[in-house]
Amino acid sequence: MSPVLPRERLIVAIANLLDGVRHVAVGASSPIPAAGAMLRRALAEAADAPRVRISILGSVAHNFFTNGSAELFDCAGQGRIDAFFLGGGQIDGEANINLVGTGDYPQTKVRWPGSFGSAYLYFVVPRVILFREEHSPRVFVEKVDFISAPGTSPEGVHRTGGPHALLTGMGQFSFNREKRRFRLTSVHPGHTLESIKAATGFAFDHDAIAATTPDPDARVMALLRGRVLDELAETYPEFARGLSAELAA
Repeated sequence: MSPVLPRERLIVAIANLLDGVRHVAVGASSPIPAAGAMLRRALAEAADAPRVRISILGSVAHNFFTNGSAELFDCAGQGRIDAFFLGGGQIDGEANINLVGTGDYPQTKVRWPGSFGSAYLYFVVPRVILFREEHSPRVFVEKVDFISAPGTSPEGVHRTGGPHALLTGMGQFSFNREKRRFRLTSVHPGHTLESIKAATGFAFDHDAIAATTPDPDARVMALLRGRVLDELAETYPEFARGLSAELAA
């Protein structure tokens, strides 16, 4: 088997974070989370485990919604979506995300697409996975300039959802909602605890010797490079071709 590519490692990590879900939803322009969801579905079927439903906005083959995001929000509010993915132009140590822009709102120096339904989904989906492939101080800041969606809420606020984990191109973190703090759970090969600290604008908990993200086994890689890559080509053809080209090289 050829070496595991960095993006394949992220896909496998997402599949592991989705263990036990019944229904996972993926927003538009999210090929790595979509691939991770597809891999989780394939692994569940191989183990004869309960079926995993995937809803990918923008997909024809992997989306049973007929009214776009309106049905997604209804489904989430009814407790029928177990996991979703959120990113952000900025993410801070309390899992607050910023999708609006940098600087003092409304005089933001840089504008991003906007919050859309992030705050709502953050409140009602129990397993929200924060995902950013880029891991740099400009993304992971001490305090976001604008809170599009808060990571935690004050006591007495009804909230069934929130951050479950943070996955980046350098490592994986869990989130403690009571402490309002991330904990580094593993470092991807090629990176170190020191390099992650240098690239992160907020403090986080960690073991004295950080664990290394393990390599997937041959069975998982066969599913990823076969069935999952084929399924991914329907919604994300360019990403699938790029990953195939990397493997061929």
